[in-house]
Amino acid sequence: MSTKAKTATKKLTSLEALGQAAECLRTLAHPHRLRMVQMMFRGQFAVGDLAEACEIPSHMASEHLRLMQRCGFLTARKQGRFVYYGIAEPHLEKIMACIEARFGDA
Repeated sequence: MSTKAKTATKKLTSLEALGQAAECLRTLAHPHRLRMVQMMFRGQFAVGDLAEACEIPSHMASEHLRLMQRCGFLTARKQGRFVYYGIAEPHLEKIMACIEARFGDA
């Protein structure tokens, strides 16, 4: 490896960490999940509310939420028989801002 290449790679994020980032970005890369994230920046919502906004059945919304929770994107708060989901990862706001700026926001 050349001296220039060695210098350039010194401050780069590890490939292991980039692999984790890529997995979480793949999880986020779905229109229903992006819609849910958009909504949750406006408040906490139950599965039924998120499902209705995405025009999908509740069981599908639950699966999307489970995947995003696995990446650490979401929080869940149980209240009675309902579970309310919200944003746990504040960096999602920057990602959503980029998406909305590029593809048009609501």
